[in-house]
Amino acid sequence: MQTNQTLRTLQDVPLITDFPADYATTQGPFLADMYAKHGPIFRGNIFGNEWVFMVGPEANRFVLSSSRLKFSHYQGWGIAMGVAFMLGNGLLTMDGAEHDQHRKTMNPAFTIAYMDRYLPLMNRIIRERTADWVARGTVDVYIEARKIAFDVAAEALMGLHVGADVDTFRDVFLQLMNLDAVAVDYGDYGRRQEALSGQLTQMMLPRLAERRAAPTDDLLSMMIQARDDSGKGMADAQIIAHSNILLLAGHETSTTLISWLLYLLVEHQDYLQRVLDEQAALLAPDAEPTLDAIKRMRVLDNALSEAERLYPPVSFGPRGVVEDFEFNGYVIPAGTMVNYSIAASHRIGSIFHDPEKFDPDRFAPPREEDKTPYALVGFGGGPRVCIGMNFATVEMKALVSHIVRHYQLAITPGQQLINGGGVVTAPLNGIKMNVTART
Repeated sequence: MQTNQTLRTLQDVPLITDFPADYATTQGPFLADMYAKHGPIFRGNIFGNEWVFMVGPEANRFVLSSSRLKFSHYQGWGIAMGVAFMLGNGLLTMDGAEHDQHRKTMNPAFTIAYMDRYLPLMNRIIRERTADWVARGTVDVYIEARKIAFDVAAEALMGLHVGADVDTFRDVFLQLMNLDAVAVDYGDYGRRQEALSGQLTQMMLPRLAERRAAPTDDLLSMMIQARDDSGKGMADAQIIAHSNILLLAGHETSTTLISWLLYLLVEHQDYLQRVLDEQAALLAPDAEPTLDAIKRMRVLDNALSEAERLYPPVSFGPRGVVEDFEFNGYVIPAGTMVNYSIAASHRIGSIFHDPEKFDPDRFAPPREEDKTPYALVGFGGGPRVCIGMNFATVEMKALVSHIVRHYQLAITPGQQLINGGGVVTAPLNGIKMNVTART
């Protein structure tokens, strides 16, 4: 252990000045190269501010677990990335004891045991939303996955049933996500954001009143009925903030990962056949997957992990430093902004062999390349691992199970597939596929 005299300061941290012009779409490989050259900590100017980048399993463990209280989600996600202004201060942006108390309220709705009640709903929405794919001939799986994932999150978590109202909710969230592409300047961005955020609030308020009058057992009712140690319930604004973030996170990340997983399976027909063989061994031809069957889909599970590695639904984790910390011989002061890079960690060649290659068997025995703790962190890790990870995993496996067993997909020629980078690794132009019935 180094003494204080030998510790270096923030200004000694290697400075990266040559970010590529296409950084948004290549940040994973680029930052993995910087890790190879400079080690697990370096700094650079992006998003208009200087950030300290932390890359690799030990950096992930430090930020997500062992020293997590030195970092603020609110300063990172809430302020720097604007989530608190857009959606309110919900579970993603809360810090400390406040977060822990609110998460405790929501935890029961996300246990693996609770998935049995969600799965029939998921299967129904998946079946109904994909029923016309063959008749249409060509679909954009990114657009279709968004409809399915939002319908599932809205009904399962908030009791909002499929229809025009849910379509409106989904459209408002999509407009919020795409503000950068339409706003002409910061002032226009702020006005549009305020209007859309206000629209979400006005849409949610009557639903809160309805649920108070007729309680159910979904997550929205859990939040309405929750009381703190003094007997005080959550304010409407707080419930709406939680709902906004859960609806956005509950569909946006799944949408992205499902889309890339389908693309990877179609591109690798040999592995797709192994998935189909596993499905045939676990399910009758027209059966819908049970929770037990989903848990046993190891071949599909490895493909999902590989899609998560190559296209993590969230590419980085922003944090504000609230207490000086030491890492790798550097003292980083409070007030610094830190970015732990998920996309770069997933491409470290010393952990993941041939990291640019699609190779789901890297997660199967005896290789198990993810056995290094905090090497695969697409859903975070530590005490604040994504609360919806079980929910998302069951939903994605149910959806892919249904699609590959019932439909034969082929990439539509002539399209340019681009990983959008940024916060969410969405395919910028979507992913169009030709669809025929699988016989």
